[in-house]
Amino acid sequence: MASKLLSFLSTYLVVVNASLDSSAIASVRQNLLNSATLSWELGTAAEALLELECPTLSVFNQSAFPPPYQLNDGLNITDVVNIANNVLAAKTTDSLPLIDNDGAVGDPASVGVAVLLANWTKSDLTNTAYSTAAGNQLNYLLNVAPRTASGAISHRADEAQLWADFVYMAPPFIAYFGSLQGGDGETSLLQIAYEQCSLYRDGLRDEGGLWRHVAQGSWQDNTHWATGNGWAAAGMLRVLETLNHTSQAQNFVDHRANLTSWIEEIILAAWQHQSENGTLLNVIDDPSSFADSAGTALLAYVTYRMANYTGNGALIPYANKALRLVEDSIDSEGWLRNTVNPYTFNTPSTLEVPSPEGQAFVLLLHSAWRDANMIESNAGDGDSNGDSGNDGDNGDDTLIAQKCRLVRRR
Repeated sequence: MASKLLSFLSTYLVVVNASLDSSAIASVRQNLLNSATLSWELGTAAEALLELECPTLSVFNQSAFPPPYQLNDGLNITDVVNIANNVLAAKTTDSLPLIDNDGAVGDPASVGVAVLLANWTKSDLTNTAYSTAAGNQLNYLLNVAPRTASGAISHRADEAQLWADFVYMAPPFIAYFGSLQGGDGETSLLQIAYEQCSLYRDGLRDEGGLWRHVAQGSWQDNTHWATGNGWAAAGMLRVLETLNHTSQAQNFVDHRANLTSWIEEIILAAWQHQSENGTLLNVIDDPSSFADSAGTALLAYVTYRMANYTGNGALIPYANKALRLVEDSIDSEGWLRNTVNPYTFNTPSTLEVPSPEGQAFVLLLHSAWRDANMIESNAGDGDSNGDSGNDGDNGDDTLIAQKCRLVRRR
């Protein structure tokens, strides 16, 4: 593995040496915390903060499963748990989704990983609020939400409709729930998460590899929205890494290969349309569309992560170019500018209406860049957190037992 990685790094992975400084990241983070209020914004914020502040607990780390029950001073998930706590505090007791009356099926589930982590690491073992809420959210997704004729879980609550956004919101939660559950339940939920990615790809992918934004239902958006393609690629990436780092990785070899291919086809197709200054357009393949730094950041994030996973850094130059563009698009107050308005999909954001999800994408991109540089610096020692497979045997039966004894830690 080390020789393969060294060859890869010397051939392809020339990651830019400079990214955002700590003060800029602190400003971006604070703006994210202040601006994220809607369901998917909170879920995306929680994931971005986890990868930024406690990467060893993210699914991109080999030691992700099982997480420790007790966190030492070096494992800080305060921001993530605070998001989970605030969501549960606002939730009515009779609501199955984590966020009431949201209108979307997938978006409330995006907070689910934060709730599961809060449950796993809680100090009060008599507190069942987290486990009950996470279980109800899963029940809603699997047994209550509308579905298409193919079996794809709808992204909308009032009709069966596919949105590319769903792939980032729900399948990673389903897979993460399974990875903590263990046993037959783990196998089943990991399979469901994979199948939902596959069904969404079947319903949204166009011949060139890019995904349409919205299909079926009462209206459609057939454009190849940059952020939508980012949602799809990043969501499948999280499912892929969850499969890769569970004890059942070897039971999902073909699934992981498919997910790898599906993610790569999106980013490869997207970067063919990158502008000279590094940006992608809001509608990736429409020259009349406007530049969007948010979708650019999300797809660059996926590109760095996938290079770490596969050992193929051929697309790294595109990500480096995008990273520079994103850096140049952050103003002195820590706001990402030149983004799409996340509430309209088809108009630019304004100074008065910035993009909370764009703030999260900056943190995700920075974390992926940081981890890529960490692999590069450690490669000479043969030490890396990036890998393209898990042999499924950690040699420690106590860890397996610890994982399997908890579905919803009570």
